[in-house]
Parts: sequence; C-alpha cells; structure tokens
Amino acid sequence: MKANTKGRLFRRFTAVTIIAVYLLIAVGGIVRTTGSGMGCPDWPKCFGSWVPPTDVTQLPNDYKDIYVQQRVEKNVRFAKYLSALGFDDLANQVQNDPDIREEEEFNAAKTWTEYVNRLIGAVIGLLIFGTAVLSIRYWKEDKPITVLSFIAFVLVGFQGWIGSIVVSTNLLEWMITIHMLLALVIVCLLIYVYYRSKDKADTYSSARLGSLKWLTLICMILSLVQVVLGTQVREAIDIISASLERSEWISNLGITFYIHRSYSLLLLALHIYLLWKLMKEGIRKSELVAPTRWLLAIVIVEIVSGAVMAYFGVPAFIQPIHLLLGSVIIGVQFYLWLLLRNKELKLA
Repeated sequence: MKANTKGRLFRRFTAVTIIAVYLLIAVGGIVRTTGSGMGCPDWPKCFGSWVPPTDVTQLPNDYKDIYVQQRVEKNVRFAKYLSALGFDDLANQVQNDPDIREEEEFNAAKTWTEYVNRLIGAVIGLLIFGTAVLSIRYWKEDKPITVLSFIAFVLVGFQGWIGSIVVSTNLLEWMITIHMLLALVIVCLLIYVYYRSKDKADTYSSARLGSLKWLTLICMILSLVQVVLGTQVREAIDIISASLERSEWISNLGITFYIHRSYSLLLLALHIYLLWKLMKEGIRKSELVAPTRWLLAIVIVEIVSGAVMAYFGVPAFIQPIHLLLGSVIIGVQFYLWLLLRNKELKLA
C-alpha cells in the first residue's frame, strides 16, 4: 500500500473515530437527561452481569444493599487516592456524602439506556485502539502522531475508570464535570493527530494571522468556561428536578444560570468578530473560512437551543443536543486554531 494511500486510510479512520466520540457524548447527554446514569449500579458489569436484567424479579431481594456496599468500598479506596494527592476535603466529601448510600429502584428502561451507553463506549475504545495501531506507520516520519494516538487510547481507559467512579459516587457533581472535560481532551487529541497527518505541502506562508490565532485561543478558553458553567447548571437541575415541576426549573436555578445565559452573547460577539477579521484580511477562499463559518453557525444554533430550554421548560430532547453542540464548538475551535498556528495558509 502506497504511503499516501495509508495516510488517507489513517485520516478517514481518525475522522470516523472523532465522529463516534461525539456520538458517545450525545448518548451520554441522553443518559443524563433521562436520569439513567445509575441504571447500572456497578461497573463495568451491569447488576453483576454482562447482559443486564429486564425485570426486578431477576435480582436478589437485597440487591440495593449489595450494590450500596460495593460502592461504599470502592469510594473508600478512591478517597485514599484523593488524600494521597492532598485533596483531603474532596476525600471527606466522597466518604461522607449521604447520597452515595441511596440506591434507586430498578428501572429496565434506565438500565438498558445506560447499558447501551457503555456498549457504545466500548466500541469507541476499539476505534481509538485502531487509530493507535494505524498511527504506527508514522513512527519514523512523525513520532508525535503515534505517541499522541496511544495517549488517546490510554486516556480512554482512564475515562472508563472515571466513569466507574461517577457510578460509585452516585453521580457526584464534580466527577461528572471531570468526565466531560476528559472527553473533550480525547477529542482534541484525535483532532490534532488528524490535522498533523494532513499533507500541507501546497500551502504558503502568511504573517497576517497571528492575532487571529490568539483570538481563536481566547474563544476556545472562554468556551471551556462556558461548558463548565453549563455542567453546573445541569447539576442544579438534577437537584431541583426531584422536588419541582419542569416548568419551575429555570426560575429556581440561581445566578449561575443567568451568567451562563448572558455569557453566550459574549461568545457570539467574539465569533462574529473572528469571521469579520478573516474576511477583512481577504481570506475568502482558504481552508480557514469554512470552519469559521461552521463555527459561527454552530454557536448560533447552540444559543437558540439554550433559549428553547430557558423559555419552554427545558424540553428533554433539547438537552443532549445542547451538550453535543457545546462539545462540537470546542473541537472546531481547536481545529481552526491549529490551522492558524501553522502560519502557512492560502489567503485567496
């Protein structure tokens, strides 16, 4: 197989893997929206089996006590790790959180929703492993591609462990945030190896893009802050949803929601300015403009989806879309930043 053919295979496989990771993020949003995160009270198995039950009669009468005890034991070990790293307060929170000792009633729909999420996660792991194997061909000519591909695979395993901690801590809020941010790190690693493997021989130098590189980086950092704010809003919804009707959620979310909502307008303005700067520089036909236009379009749709949630009682079907779009924004920003960072792009 010729080198360029192998390169195309690697890029196509990596692109499919990136799309699959985003699919998993969307499915994770569905799991969160439907309250299925504890559909399987253990990990990696589900109710002690590789194929979960479909009815509560398939479980022992004391199944709640069994899985609560398993979680408590796992959290004791996790708390020791946190203490060893100097996070004593977090360790105490993990060990003393009363919610950890609460076990949900068996619900077949929630169990299978979470189980499908895990199956898709396993497929993603295989795809990232395939990416790592295919990247070996770059070892002699571009070692970072191979190294970062294998790091992405290792992080998938770590992400699985974090997922198990999310379950054992009964969806502890800050663990969910870490789980989400790590998924974005994996996506960006895959985007980077995809970008690095591209043939850039036909491009030529431009010294006019430095300020746009920094503007894009600022947009990406601010968008990450927005993602964290969004997870905090989601955590607040999880708390109040148990006692309030859906129509009352927004009015009881507090200041974090209003910051999250207003902050989106700042991000919109920055992305409009970024596209305007590109057009002002006469960069109309380069590979920079298409991702920037897509980025602005996604930001607008993301804001619209947020407005729909705010004014229509947080419809369940919008929540995973909102989460997915926020993740896609980070990925497109990162890819655009890589293009600008290259400083060898066609201007017309």
